[in-house]
Amino acid sequence: MTTPAVEPPDLPGPAPAHPVNPASPAAPTAPVAPAPPTTPERPAHRDGNVLRWVGAYTASMIGDNVYYLALSWAAVRSGSPGQAGLVLAVSALPRAVLMLGGGVIADRFGPRRVVIASDAARCAAVLAAAGLLLAVHPGLWLLALLALLFGTVDAVFMPAVGALPVRITGRGQLARVQGMRGTAVRVANVCGAPLGGLGVALGGAATAFGIAGLLFAASVPLLVSVRIRDLPASTRKRSAGAARELADGLRHLTGHPVLLPLLVVGALCDLGFIGPLNVGLALLSDQRGWGASGMGWVLAGFGAGAGAASLLLTVRGRLPRAGLVMCLFTLAAAAAIGALALLAPLAAAVADAVAIGLLAGLAGALTGALTQTHCDPAYTGRVTSASSLLSLGVAPLTFPLFGAAVAAWGTGPVFAASAAVCALAGVYGLSSGPLRRAELPA
Repeated sequence: MTTPAVEPPDLPGPAPAHPVNPASPAAPTAPVAPAPPTTPERPAHRDGNVLRWVGAYTASMIGDNVYYLALSWAAVRSGSPGQAGLVLAVSALPRAVLMLGGGVIADRFGPRRVVIASDAARCAAVLAAAGLLLAVHPGLWLLALLALLFGTVDAVFMPAVGALPVRITGRGQLARVQGMRGTAVRVANVCGAPLGGLGVALGGAATAFGIAGLLFAASVPLLVSVRIRDLPASTRKRSAGAARELADGLRHLTGHPVLLPLLVVGALCDLGFIGPLNVGLALLSDQRGWGASGMGWVLAGFGAGAGAASLLLTVRGRLPRAGLVMCLFTLAAAAAIGALALLAPLAAAVADAVAIGLLAGLAGALTGALTQTHCDPAYTGRVTSASSLLSLGVAPLTFPLFGAAVAAWGTGPVFAASAAVCALAGVYGLSSGPLRRAELPA
């Protein structure tokens, strides 16, 4: 939030020998120094430093998409469907177990250094896997080892990525950076799968892994060229051991009047949102007779809405009354999620998916920007790791429960229950005065 101007205190000194009447023409007048000009923040979308980071992040995210497609293809070709599923699930374990520790590492060593090391490690791992697949046929053990390594690196990469924006731009540009980051994710989702499929078609999983490794490699020099701001001296925290640092970060999060409600709102949104979009949509498409192509259109509508939300924040840079707007968008997105199960025509479902993507995308970007605005910069990695753990570690565990609930009660009631969880997030946010009044810097 904008810091109000503060009058400088009177400086101590000897009292004048004779009182001076300021209105008297004989009174000496001290020259008034002009106020130093304030340099406006450079918009993030015109800042070369931010653009280099976005370029590196985009290359890394496209590499992620190519890697996961190649891993899925190689696992299916090397074993049974059950074994392939096990390989794909292996990376989730270290990510869930080590995510909080990754936040400590990001804060202790600096997010830029951690992201550079993470992308370099991922580059080396996938290129080594590509070489082994070309030379021999090692089987599932290599893919499981690669997935385990990737999950471990992700546990430190994700908190570091979340901690970087506040160190590369002004606080007034954080919403714009969140929009740019969301745009990069959409670009990666659109480009990554076709690029991975092309690699598999040209030379199998080894070629696709090689493409992913080159993309990770391309991000490293861009990250090296990114300049980061030093933490203010008042926010630097001395190292006190990993456990103590983690406890300090969690204490900062749970004791903050804005950060804790933001964490709760984000967790409830993920719990209510992930099931319908990842599991429920496939079931709904089968029931409605939309088929795989219809499901693809609905997902494309969601992506278009989310992309529009990212572009809006990238251009606009800030929305007034951000806390209140975020809660209202969450409530509107909840209503759109509940309506999705009631719409039989495919065109109506696609339009509703566009609305979900737009509303949920704006709410999510504002949540991220508010989190970074109100978090002490020294704790950003640890706070990001806590929210990432809930969204990437806990929320996916609801997939089997969601599927079982649909089998028992049908899509309509389960979608309605998921929408109610999302609505609860908005209601809880509105009930929190500090969050409702939270603002982004001008």
